[in-house]
Amino acid sequence: MKISVVIPVYNEIDTIEEILARVDKVPIKKEIIVIDDLSIDGTRERLKKIVADKENVKVIYHSRNRGKGAALRTGFESVTGDIVIIQDADLEYDPDEYPNLLEPISDGRADVVYGSRFIGGPHRVLFFWHYVGNKLLTLISNALTNLNLTDMETCYKVFKSQILKDLNLKSNRFGFEPEFTAKVSKMRLRIYEVPISYSGRTYSEGKKITWKDGIVALCLIFWYRFFD
Repeated sequence: MKISVVIPVYNEIDTIEEILARVDKVPIKKEIIVIDDLSIDGTRERLKKIVADKENVKVIYHSRNRGKGAALRTGFESVTGDIVIIQDADLEYDPDEYPNLLEPISDGRADVVYGSRFIGGPHRVLFFWHYVGNKLLTLISNALTNLNLTDMETCYKVFKSQILKDLNLKSNRFGFEPEFTAKVSKMRLRIYEVPISYSGRTYSEGKKITWKDGIVALCLIFWYRFFD
């Protein structure tokens, strides 16, 4: 199987080189698709130097900042692999865990895999209210989708690329997470979770998601369940 690793990027000059190196060294057949969402901190220029001699890395540059969801949609249009892995560029998630994430799909049990930060993997101890917000959003999402996920908001979503043609994704920002979950639940796909580690970062270290994104996510959980 060929894996497509899709990496949305916005202002990650301090981590972009390392995350690409980590992804590149994972011993699986893969293509790496990077979408720069109009970074203004030098990430774009750094990317051009990093990937100049890398044949398996494709970089797409947005002409305006559109958000994580929009960047992912752009990346999905270029996917040629059998399985898609979504990878953030901020080093919070470890590419060495790809084999565990891929296993339920590669052995025929699953169509979609979520990497959960809350079922056993080591994680950095950080924000209590972020934890509460994540659990609340997951709970409400589960109630409306009839799933029993533990971490709906996780970055690590792995899925067969063939389902992209039926998803019709629309969210531009962090609403991608509840939208994706609502739509795969309606498709009656086989969904698994596996434990992952999590090296969260603080706002001073570059974290971008805020409580406002949580409010939007809550609204979108209801929107994509009942109206879309």
